[in-house]
Amino acid sequence: MNLIVTIPEFRDARANLFGTVGFVPTMGALHRGHMSLVKKSNQLCDFTVVSVFVNPAQFAAGEDLSTYPRTLDSDLKLLSNYNVECVFAPTSETMYNTDFSTFVDENSLSSGLESLSRPHFFKGVSTIIAKLFNIIQPSHAFFGEKDAQQLRVIQRIVENLNFPIQIIPGPVVREENGLAMSSRNEYLNKEERSRAGILYSALLKTQKQITDGERSVKKIIDLVRKTLHSEPLAKVDYISIVNDKTLIEVQGDVSGDVLVSLAVYFSDIRLIDNITIRFPE
Repeated sequence: MNLIVTIPEFRDARANLFGTVGFVPTMGALHRGHMSLVKKSNQLCDFTVVSVFVNPAQFAAGEDLSTYPRTLDSDLKLLSNYNVECVFAPTSETMYNTDFSTFVDENSLSSGLESLSRPHFFKGVSTIIAKLFNIIQPSHAFFGEKDAQQLRVIQRIVENLNFPIQIIPGPVVREENGLAMSSRNEYLNKEERSRAGILYSALLKTQKQITDGERSVKKIIDLVRKTLHSEPLAKVDYISIVNDKTLIEVQGDVSGDVLVSLAVYFSDIRLIDNITIRFPE
């Protein structure tokens, strides 16, 4: 496994990879969720490339760019247990030189949900993903379903910009209490981490409510909010029920496959989670 930090060096290495190349983009602080994507890439592709880059373009002023966990040494140790051809870990200066002024901006699926609280976020994500796709030139790229809106935005970018890449989703990987694995979970202390399982509990109650026949969006959201408010540490940012394909908010009654998603501040840490509820055709 080679650690590569410059674009020319990576392109030299890429020229020697003949066959399918799986790509797992990360911001580091790797956990079992990331590893599940690396494992899937190992299963499907001849070679696997992982990037580790904390992307400043997706952080707004006042967010946690400066404190975001950076654990490259331990990340490399974890990755050494898998078949990873190389790790691309560029600096911010490498990815965004001083006269950088070109951005990618998806304008449909990136509306609503996360963009309501983080309007800058998807422009930064879309730009860095397009840059990484151009540098890595993968045949396959692997993304977790925990970031459901991000996954759909990237799928749209690949379609609209004609990247010859197959996007492979990976299911949410959870801790024992149901908390979706995330690098930001490292900010939580032991008690907070235990009690943050309330997010998944609220989603499971929603799933049961809909499966049992409830269709009123208002009643469903009220149940989610009530469940979350039972935990004093939880402060709701948003609760959303959208069409699973278009990500348009469902009004009135649920009538088809939906994505139920939420963002919750737990103490001062913003956590997200989601569940897709599908109806038999």
